[in-house]
Amino acid sequence: MEVKIQQWGNSAAIRLPSTVLKQMSLVSGDVLLLNVDPDEQAITLKPARAKPRYKLSELMAQCDLTVPGPVELAAWNAMPAVGGEA
Repeated sequence: MEVKIQQWGNSAAIRLPSTVLKQMSLVSGDVLLLNVDPDEQAITLKPARAKPRYKLSELMAQCDLTVPGPVELAAWNAMPAVGGEA
């Protein structure tokens, strides 16, 4: 895939196509590590740290819903409603 270097203020920049961002699970604002290999005439970009992406369904699948909640929470849940929250 070819990308064009363009002027951005006093710097030069490239734009990463949305398909590349999606494929790499990146979003605007993520930090990348840039590595230059002069011998190979190559520039590589890698995510600065692997940032896990979770789906609620995946997290819920790991939960054991048969485990009782904390005692403090049971007392809280037993309190009568006092306002419009019910």
